[in-house]
Amino acid sequence: MKVSKEQAGQNRGALLEAASRLYCEYGLEGIGVAQIAREAGLTHGSLYGHFESKDHFAAEACEHAFINGLCKLENVEPGDERAFTAFLRQYLSERHRDAPSNGCPIAALGAEAARKDGPVAETMTRGIETYVKLFAERYAAADPDAAASANRDRAISTLSMLVGGLVLSRATALANARLSKQVLSAVLDGIDKIDG
Repeated sequence: MKVSKEQAGQNRGALLEAASRLYCEYGLEGIGVAQIAREAGLTHGSLYGHFESKDHFAAEACEHAFINGLCKLENVEPGDERAFTAFLRQYLSERHRDAPSNGCPIAALGAEAARKDGPVAETMTRGIETYVKLFAERYAAADPDAAASANRDRAISTLSMLVGGLVLSRATALANARLSKQVLSAVLDGIDKIDG
């Protein structure tokens, strides 16, 4: 039975939503397309009708995972220091640490993406570049006299600290909860220092 364009779009969206969550939770190699399709309420055969290949599907799922965090950052108006600080605190929170399926795909999938080429690596690079651009815009608003290259450097440093801190905090959360919390706190303090 042929599905309508509207239903096909809904199925595609359900597959991307399920994949973005499951890939961030289990990794790109830790979950199969059959499990993703089942989570979306579809058969894995239907997946291949929507995507060119498994790699293109994974890349689109990564792109979908970026949407939430990037939207939150885009909603922080340049110059709104309070909202920007709230974004940083949320990123470095225990809640974000404990919910990789709904969190930042860079922290969840960055190491795996580094071992891939093609569409997944390209999607990860675009997402990282977008974070850097948005951070740099917010730094430029806070210090209009700073050079664009200085704002970009601050943006890269901030993103690196956020992602690295979250990864370290997740890596230590079960074995040493105290250290895990200290990492989150120390990184937030470190970002405050580079924001000067």
